[in-house]
Amino acid sequence: MHLRAAGEFVKVATRFQSEVLVIKDGKKANGKSILGLASLAIERGAVITIQIDGEDETNAREAIEELIDAKFYED
Repeated sequence: MHLRAAGEFVKVATRFQSEVLVIKDGKKANGKSILGLASLAIERGAVITIQIDGEDETNAREAIEELIDAKFYED
């Protein structure tokens, strides 16, 4: 995931109170931290897990799914 896409992810994740974790190859990063996401070195086609926990987790999940479906607004 390059920095622009990571920035878009962080923008969406920080709108919510829920904790957002992104997991790749057993390594976890805060989904509200651009540096954390960059540290995972997520390449195109990589399999990741997004874990969301909190009172607004349903809304957060829907917003993140929308971002991913929109290909991070890059097309």
